[in-house]
Amino acid sequence: MAFTTTSNFAGKAAGFYISAALKEAKSLDYLTMIENIKFKSNIQRMAGSGVVADATCDFTDAGTLALTEKVLEPKNLQINLDLCKSTLLDSWEALQMRAGAGAPPPASFDDYVISYMGEIIAQATEESIWSGTAVAGKFNGFLGAVTGLLLPGVDATVIQSTASGAYTAANIIANLQTLTADMAANVPAILGKDDLHIYMNNKTYAFYVSAVSTLGYVNAYNMNGDYEPVFEGYKIAVCPGMNDNELVAAEKSNCFYGTDLLSDATRITLMDMAQLDGSDNMRLVARYSGGVQTGVGADIVRQS
Repeated sequence: MAFTTTSNFAGKAAGFYISAALKEAKSLDYLTMIENIKFKSNIQRMAGSGVVADATCDFTDAGTLALTEKVLEPKNLQINLDLCKSTLLDSWEALQMRAGAGAPPPASFDDYVISYMGEIIAQATEESIWSGTAVAGKFNGFLGAVTGLLLPGVDATVIQSTASGAYTAANIIANLQTLTADMAANVPAILGKDDLHIYMNNKTYAFYVSAVSTLGYVNAYNMNGDYEPVFEGYKIAVCPGMNDNELVAAEKSNCFYGTDLLSDATRITLMDMAQLDGSDNMRLVARYSGGVQTGVGADIVRQS
């Protein structure tokens, strides 16, 4: 069976596929996404003080309104991949032969290859959001070594909470209580916000589930369908790209992810090399952008 695949998606067309790929990065469900950033975007936050005063007949200026801003600058990224078609052919043929009269129609080989690329984009994005640094193929993340946006050496306003040690099922409850105590002491204004989350990775969440199951949550000593990812009323956001032994408490509206899905620079290209050099290879090319930024660092608590 021979395949000839030479497809090109650019601008909005590619943006559709890359957008679908990015959505597989679970952390984006808990970040505020800003699209159509061609170069940079200013994130502006206002803080008012003493602006409400007693009414008078005259216009009397009162209070102050401070405007601060941070720059969100997505980094342009690309994927250049050379694959032998036989690497993906077996899996694709298995999809072609699904049993059952009501089986959905098989995906085209193009779509299958794009979905393969989508997994690569999603994984790389998820990792960069949290542990990325300013190196090739990544963008600077929230918790990246040395340059992470939530580290004290980068943003001294972020509240730093201290864990008792490496997380385990035996100490995760105590460490979460330390985090929430630091939240109450330092950022009480955000405690009632609907979009407030405690961010943790899958490993830490597994420790938490184990601990809660041992304690007998709703009298069920195992994970069950009624279980909700919350701790003391605070929602838990499970983000696979986060580092081990770190927690972050923040509002979704205070953590931003920027990209450009509408630019001509957004592109996916699939090239069948058979007609060019006689090989059985396929070249995959994708171009997109991504980056993260915080709004008010003083409203975020990080534990490590």
